[in-house]
Amino acid sequence: MAQHGLSDRVAIISMGCTRFAEHFDRSADELAIDAVTEALDGAGLARDDIDAFWLGTYVSGISGMALARPLRLVGKPVTRVENMCATGSEALRAAVYAVACGAVDVAMAVGVEKLKDSGYAGLISPKTQDDGTRVNTSAPANFSLLAPAYQQRYGVTPELFRAAMTHVAWKNHANGALNPRAQFRKEVSKESIERSPAVAGELGVMDCSGVADGAAAAIVTRAEDAPKYTGTPLYIKALSLVTGDGSGAADPRYDYTSFPEVVGCAREAYAQAGITDPRRELALAEVHDCFTPTEIVLMEDLGFARRGNAWRDILDGVYDRDGELPVNPDGGLKSFGHPVGASGLRMIYECWLQLRGQAGARQVATADRGLALTQNLGGAPGDCVCFISVVGSRPG
Repeated sequence: MAQHGLSDRVAIISMGCTRFAEHFDRSADELAIDAVTEALDGAGLARDDIDAFWLGTYVSGISGMALARPLRLVGKPVTRVENMCATGSEALRAAVYAVACGAVDVAMAVGVEKLKDSGYAGLISPKTQDDGTRVNTSAPANFSLLAPAYQQRYGVTPELFRAAMTHVAWKNHANGALNPRAQFRKEVSKESIERSPAVAGELGVMDCSGVADGAAAAIVTRAEDAPKYTGTPLYIKALSLVTGDGSGAADPRYDYTSFPEVVGCAREAYAQAGITDPRRELALAEVHDCFTPTEIVLMEDLGFARRGNAWRDILDGVYDRDGELPVNPDGGLKSFGHPVGASGLRMIYECWLQLRGQAGARQVATADRGLALTQNLGGAPGDCVCFISVVGSRPG
C-alpha cells in the first residue's frame, strides 16, 4: 500500500518561532506562548479560533495539558506527540491530516523544548524499548561511524572528507550569522573548526549541532480557505514518514554510508509532490545536520548528489547559500540549534520565510522555484525514523 499524497489540500497560513538559545530566564511554557502568539497574530486569529492543537515535545511536558495549561485552552482537544528528533514534524503531520480529513477547519502544531537548564550535557533520552542487545553509545559516537565508512567505500582520503565536513560546519555557521533567531550567530573559520576538541572518532566539537531551548508553531487550514488569512500561504505538497525497525545496525550488510529510512522517505515524498529532479526543482532544503558527516550522507540519500560524490559537491559550493541548491540557509541544527521538539517546525519556518521572500540577508536567489523540502530524522544510523515534507508557494 502507498501513502496517499495531500496534493495542495492543506495550507500553512501563519507561523511563529522563538530564537533558539540558552533561555535560562524563560520556561517552556513562556517559549510556547511566544511562538503561538506570533503565529496567531500573523493570521489575525485568537486562541479560540483554533479547533485543535498538537504539541510536540520530547522531554518538556507530558500530555496535552503541557500546552493547554499555559495557553489557558478550555474545551479544546490538545494532543502531545513524540517521535525523537522528528517530534515537531510529527505535530505538523497530525495537524495537517486532521484538516485534510475534514475533522477540523483550523489546526495548530506547536513544538517546544527546554534543554539547557536540565543539568544534562546532551539529550535526555527515555529508555528505548529493545531486546537488551542495543549498544549504549552516545549520539556523537553513533554518527562518527559515517565518516570512516564513507571514506572506505568511496575511496575518499581522510583529508578530503575532513575538508567536506569542515565546509558543512563553516557554511551553516556563516548562514546562522545572518539569522537573528539562531543560537550561534558568529561565523567560524575553517581553521577553528578543524582545531576544535575531539568528541568521538573524527568528530570535533564544531562537527556537532547545538543543544538549545526554543519553540515554533504553525497554523494550517484547507487550501481553499487560506486566502481568508493570508495572500501568501504555503501549500503542503507532500508529507512522508518512515519508521525503521531498528535492525539496520545489527545487519552485517549495513555499511553506515546511507540512512535507508531517508531513502525510502524521500522516494515517497517525491512521488507525492511529483518531483523528478530535486536538485533542480527545489528552491532550498532544510536537512537534519545533527553532525557534519550526516549532512554529507543526506545529500546522496535525498537524491541531491550521486553516490560517492556529495563531498565533492560540498567543496564545490553546490549547497552554499548562493549555490545551485541552498541547504540549511538558516544555519541548520548546527548553528540555529536543536531543541528537539521544535526543530522540525523550525525547518518549516525557514521555508515559510524563504518562499515568501522574507528571509532578509540570507534570502536565497532560487526562491522563485517555489518548492522547499525539510528532512528531519531521529535515532541513529541504521536505527532511525525519518520525516520529509515538501511545501510550495503556489498551488497546482
